[in-house]
Amino acid sequence: MIFRDRVVEAYQHVQDEICKGLELTDGKATFEEELWHREGGGGGRTRIMQAGNVIEKGGVNFSAVHGKLPEAVKSALKVDSEEFFATGVSIVMHPGNPFVPIIHMNIRYFEMDEGTRWFGGGIDLTPHYIIDTDVRYFHHLLKETCATFSPSFYQRFKSQADDYFYIKHREETRGVGGIFYDRLKPENTQLTFDDLLNFSVAVGNTFIPAYTELIDRNRDKEFTEREQEWQYLRRSRYAEFNLVYDAGTKFGLETNGRVESILMSLPPLAKWTYNHQTIPGSPEQITLSKLKKGIEWA
Repeated sequence: MIFRDRVVEAYQHVQDEICKGLELTDGKATFEEELWHREGGGGGRTRIMQAGNVIEKGGVNFSAVHGKLPEAVKSALKVDSEEFFATGVSIVMHPGNPFVPIIHMNIRYFEMDEGTRWFGGGIDLTPHYIIDTDVRYFHHLLKETCATFSPSFYQRFKSQADDYFYIKHREETRGVGGIFYDRLKPENTQLTFDDLLNFSVAVGNTFIPAYTELIDRNRDKEFTEREQEWQYLRRSRYAEFNLVYDAGTKFGLETNGRVESILMSLPPLAKWTYNHQTIPGSPEQITLSKLKKGIEWA
C-alpha cells in the first residue's frame, strides 16, 4: 500500500471512532453523512450532528482531494508543482450549554511529490467561560500525547497555537489554545514519515478522552439567559477568526472545495452586540482577561 493510501485509511478510522464516541456521549443526536465528490479530483465524507442533548451543531469531516493547485494557493504555500494531494479530518463542535467549550481539531497530510510533503494539524479549545481546571486537564492530555513522540513537541506546538489562534483585530486569542503544527517532516522533527503519521493519529485519538471528560463535567450545569447571550457573543469571535484568518477555510474555498463542508465550522447562532462591555470582576470579564498568549496551563 502506498503511503498516501495508508494515511487515508488511518484518517477514515479516526473519523469513525470519533463519531462513535460523540454519539455515545451525546445520547440523542446521530451523525448525518453525506458523501461528496470534488470537481477536479477526490471527495469526502461530511458528517453533521445537530440538535443533540449536548451538541447543538457539530461536524466530523473527512476529505481526500487531488488535482491542480490554483496560482494563489501555490504562492501562499511557496511551491512550484501544480499537482497536489491532500487528506485530513476536520472537527468543530458547538455545544448548547455555555459551560461546555467549543472544540476544534484538524489532522492533515499534504503531498505534491516525494520531495514535497508534510503533516499538519492540531487541536484547540474555545471555552465560553474559562474554567481553569478544565483547561489544565485539556493541556495535560495534549502534553502527554506530544511527549510520546518528542519532549519538545508540546511547548513548540503550544506556542504556535497561541500565535495562530489569535484574533488580531480584537487583540485576543480565540480561546485557550492547545497545539498547532504545520509542515512537519523528517527534516524538522527527526522523525520518519511513519512516525509522523503515528503522531497525527495519536492527536486524533486524544480528541474523545479530552472532550468527553469536559462534556461530562459541565453538561448538566444550569445557565441563565445572560450566560447564553455571552455564549452567542463568544461564538461571534469564533466566526470572525474562521472567516478572516483560518488557513484551512481559505485553502478549501480556493481549491473549489465543498462549501457546506468547509463552513460547517460556523456556529448555528451568534450575535454581534455593538460595543459590548463586561462588568468588572464578572465571570465574563475574567474569561476575557485570560484570552492571552503565553499562559502556561500544563
